Amino acid sequence: MRIAVKIGSNVLTRVDGSLDITRMSALADQIAGLHKRGVDVVVVSSGAVASGRSEIKAAKRLDPVSARQLYSAVGQAKLINRYYELFREHDIRCGQVLTTKENFSSRTHYLNQKHCMEVMLENRVIPIVNENDTTSVTELMFTDNDELSGLIASMLRMNALIILSNVDGVYSGDPAEAASSVIPEIGREEDVSGYVRTGRSAFGRGGMLTKCSIARKVAAEGIAVIIANGRRENILIDLMDDPSVVCTRFRPSEKPVSNVKKRIAHSEGFAKGEVHINKGAVEALHGPKAVSILMVGVTRIEGDFEKDDIVRIMDDAGVQIGVGCTGYDSREAAGLVGRRDMKPLVHYDHLYLD
Repeated sequence: MRIAVKIGSNVLTRVDGSLDITRMSALADQIAGLHKRGVDVVVVSSGAVASGRSEIKAAKRLDPVSARQLYSAVGQAKLINRYYELFREHDIRCGQVLTTKENFSSRTHYLNQKHCMEVMLENRVIPIVNENDTTSVTELMFTDNDELSGLIASMLRMNALIILSNVDGVYSGDPAEAASSVIPEIGREEDVSGYVRTGRSAFGRGGMLTKCSIARKVAAEGIAVIIANGRRENILIDLMDDPSVVCTRFRPSEKPVSNVKKRIAHSEGFAKGEVHINKGAVEALHGPKAVSILMVGVTRIEGDFEKDDIVRIMDDAGVQIGVGCTGYDSREAAGLVGRRDMKPLVHYDHLYLD
């Protein structure tokens, strides 16, 4: 059994923004309990910026980027040290893994960090993963740690992803209204966009809309996803042992995509360019047979990309229909637009349709 547990900023911080040591300790105890059962656990933990903000006061007013870099640099040291001490009480070792969006954009970096965490798990070390906020700014940032946790769950072929928030799950309306209730299960085709609020959390960058989007994508890959309240006592143990515990479960697909396509499915944000194809090529892609994108169906190439980079696949109206891993660099591809009898620009095995 292998699971990823994402712990949100609102779970780990108090109202004043300081680190909630009591809650952090309780979650560490539960993770240690699962670890001792033989469950491999990867923790994707927010809280570095909030932790740093409560630890240091800037000498002058900082712009958002500078503030994030300062607070995360101080807060991450505090956060990982606390995790280390808490797990050491259970005679368990943990290790820090700081990553950036750029590490998922290249296959080499992707495989390097995958190998790092695989080795840690093989040696019974709990990886504590967070975005490296000291270098990840503006366009280099993940949407939030929900996105990161989805990437980690996919990369390590998890059995389940548990997203801990400060609410019990996805509600059928405004959680503040008495008539609203938690939706216990969401299928792949169910639309809950009308229920989900678009606001962000108090200390994090994300919100329930982001969580639902990530959960759907991960569940489509055959991985069970659960959104639950990280402030509930014994929540992680209950989720494993008690099917009736209050939460929202996203039903995993019975026909998951391949591991290669899992990576590509999460790679839209790392796309280096666009491949525009004609109507005939679009119809072929959505037909009953698996087909690749051939140069004869390509109408134009946009952007600057290398061979094996991720590109967006666009129809003749400029609407994205998928993402794929290209078999040519942009200069070579541009010179072959419309040509017949060439190797595929994007092979079916490296193509993910929306």
